[in-house]
Amino acid sequence: MELHLESHRYVRCRPDWRAAVVAGLIAGAVYMVLELLTARFLLYQGAWGTVKMVAAIILGREALSADAFNWTVVLSAGTVHFALSIILAAVLAMILSSFRFDSSLWLASVVGIVFGVVVYLVNFYLLGTYFNWFDEARGWESLFAHALFGLVAADVYCNLERRRGETGQQPA
Repeated sequence: MELHLESHRYVRCRPDWRAAVVAGLIAGAVYMVLELLTARFLLYQGAWGTVKMVAAIILGREALSADAFNWTVVLSAGTVHFALSIILAAVLAMILSSFRFDSSLWLASVVGIVFGVVVYLVNFYLLGTYFNWFDEARGWESLFAHALFGLVAADVYCNLERRRGETGQQPA
């Protein structure tokens, strides 16, 4: 049995951006479904409240007062949610590839979960001072959803990224 030890120090390396975008979209979809189901069945709130909170990031507080279904609110919330999902997955991909955490799916999964928890803390405790309407969404359910986002994003990225050895070149 051979023991392979890889150094996890910083190495300048470009991640596979296509894999990062797809990972962001998939992890964002999983997160959204989990959050909407949690709001509906665990917290006994309508999913509309969650959609309005996300849309209010770009539409302002006026979006919070929308009582009826509104396409502007829905499209704004979807745009914000998936844009942030892609950006966060790209940041995670840079961390995974630069520190070679993508050398093992188990290690990437742990890093993804920790990343999700850090994103939760930033979202609800740092950015929450600017977007205080998210205070009511703070809790173990959101923490779990963020950790799951990180796990899914890391695992999807690691399964989709093109390895240098397989393609003969570094991912673009």
